[in-house]
Amino acid sequence: MFNRLSAALTLLPRRLLLVSSPRTLTGACRLLGRMNPAVVRCLPGEPKLTISFSLDGSHKHMMRDQDEPLGKTLARISNGLNKSKGKAKKSKKKKGETPGEAPVLTAVKLYYSGEEVSDMSLNSEAWRDGAVLQVGDVEYSVRTNTPTLTNAELPASLLAEFPVCPNLEIEFGNLEDCEFTWYRENAPNTSTEAAVEVEGQDSEWTQVGCGRVHVPSIQDIGYRLKLRCTPKDGGRSGLPKELLSTAIEAGPGVCTFDNRHAYTLKEAEWPSVRVVSYNILADTYAQTELSKTVLYPYCAPYALQLDYRQNLIKKELAGYNADIICLQEVDKGVFVNSLTPALDAFGLDGVFRTKDRQHEGLATFYRRSKLKLLSSHNISLSEALTSDPIHSALLENLSASTALKQNILKRSTVLQVSVLEDVSKPGRKVCVANTHLYWLPKGGSIRLVQMGVALQHLNHVINEVAPGAPLIFCGDFNSHPDSGVFQLLSEALVPLQHADWSSLGPGESCSMELLSALPPLLSAYGQPAYTNYVGGFHGCLDYIFIQPDSMQVEQVIPLPSHQEVTTYEALPSVAHPSDHIALICDLRWNP
Repeated sequence: MFNRLSAALTLLPRRLLLVSSPRTLTGACRLLGRMNPAVVRCLPGEPKLTISFSLDGSHKHMMRDQDEPLGKTLARISNGLNKSKGKAKKSKKKKGETPGEAPVLTAVKLYYSGEEVSDMSLNSEAWRDGAVLQVGDVEYSVRTNTPTLTNAELPASLLAEFPVCPNLEIEFGNLEDCEFTWYRENAPNTSTEAAVEVEGQDSEWTQVGCGRVHVPSIQDIGYRLKLRCTPKDGGRSGLPKELLSTAIEAGPGVCTFDNRHAYTLKEAEWPSVRVVSYNILADTYAQTELSKTVLYPYCAPYALQLDYRQNLIKKELAGYNADIICLQEVDKGVFVNSLTPALDAFGLDGVFRTKDRQHEGLATFYRRSKLKLLSSHNISLSEALTSDPIHSALLENLSASTALKQNILKRSTVLQVSVLEDVSKPGRKVCVANTHLYWLPKGGSIRLVQMGVALQHLNHVINEVAPGAPLIFCGDFNSHPDSGVFQLLSEALVPLQHADWSSLGPGESCSMELLSALPPLLSAYGQPAYTNYVGGFHGCLDYIFIQPDSMQVEQVIPLPSHQEVTTYEALPSVAHPSDHIALICDLRWNP
């Protein structure tokens, strides 16, 4: 024991080692354990390092060159502290108080293994784990490159009985190792300022949970939450950070997806995978004047707000316990700041592809305990049509209608393709495709060409990257079951006389026989009455297509009842975040 004690004491400044008894030695060790930390970030190859510590309730943070002599850095710390004291002195003069004597220069030194570190040592070598920074009479244990939360935020809107997932980014650590403690204030308080607390006392807050995700109860309505998060990497810990929420609001009660969650309480078991396809309604479209006054006038304005809808989306997606989630109309900010941190907390990783010249796009998430991303093969459909030789025949046929060709080339539609591998059986791959075809109701011919490009590209990816891998093709195809797109997917052929070739009128008509590059696919959901339901329209536009020779439908989660969909007239509503309905099915993946 005393051998370990002696080794630990070598980290203390020499003046602390002038002890005469075991009792004093024990006291010195306790002093080391009680030292506040000085956190240093110093990475090889970077020109700067940062030093952070707190003194007299004030946080000090400075950036210095790594190749600067230590003495210059310590002098800079000392000068900074004396400037602060000088400002305090002037403040006292202004208030009419008699200031004290001129402040004495604060001594700042750095020790390692009981020895004072030379002023000539470079910063990159001087600041090491176990060193002790002495600032006047205060000492700090130096910690280098400790786990640090570089970003930590709680959602702007919190609803009772809806999961709260903090947006966290960590350096030198692992979010799965972090410690989370949730508190609820003991009395309602609408202030956004954190309560001042005495160390060791927390009389204004009661602990209500732990874990990365917290679900507030109905009893929490009107109260704020506080999250204390300690960043960690295994046994290493960094400085904790506290986050204060806004007051918790009442939720909408029963949502359209609540009954569907009864079918997805558990994850699908191998060799099955649960797949979700969902157009979640981009905020950039929900907030237009057209949406508020023409498309969704029946929807309460607050229910169209992004902060509100995100609560519903995150709860809905989390409750499906899916292995693969394909989303359309995903705002880039929503993907980065909301969906990624929330679904990461539930065990999913994700990739994003924005539309050309747009602020929204496609997102594909996958459960990392079961699947890993091998490669992505995303394309812009219009760009691929003209630049990739595999589409030369289609482009040549399309050239007979110059107007239609130009119309197609203006579209921003993209195809997201992810090749995933089964974690439990390396080499077992699946190709997941996700798209959102052109929206104009009369644009059937444009969607036909877009789907022709998509299928040709998918065939190429599977043959070149993942031979034999089954295809799961999800998306909002903006196409009815009697459309050319549905026929191309399910029958692998669209005849030249199909009505969709003249859907845009005589000026942009085209006649060609279009063959799919893949064998006929199966719509896992069949042909439901509708997957999109707004005030002036309802119809089936969304699909999950599979290759029936390599995957079978094991379970289809029933769509909400018509009564549930129309409780608030149509979608979106206070109980449903989008104008579309999510498709969820379990697919048996043949071993």
